[in-house]
Amino acid sequence: MAQAKRRRFTAEDKHRIVSEAEQAKGSGTIGALLRREGLYSSTLTAWRRERASVVRQALTPRKRGPKSRRDPVQEEVQKLQKENARLTEELRKAALIIDVQKKLGTLLGWPLPTQEEIDKLL
Repeated sequence: MAQAKRRRFTAEDKHRIVSEAEQAKGSGTIGALLRREGLYSSTLTAWRRERASVVRQALTPRKRGPKSRRDPVQEEVQKLQKENARLTEELRKAALIIDVQKKLGTLLGWPLPTQEEIDKLL
């Protein structure tokens, strides 16, 4: 038994078949065209959609000038890294201040608050 091969159509073949189908639209011979080419109507519909999307894409206005070299994702990553470094430095300073306050409180004999007292304040 022979192994079936997938058929591949070139852009020219697709264009020719879709053009013939457009011409045969009024006469009702699209079925004959599809039988002759060995296609399904869904294939013809998909090719028409492809052609319409390509035409739409070709007609959309393009931004003039050189392409932008900046990457918005990379810019966001750099911004977040900078903010992370700033917050890490603030946290380090706050931890240092808290440590100094604890040592000063111990030297002056101030009692450290218990966890229950902290919970009441919050």
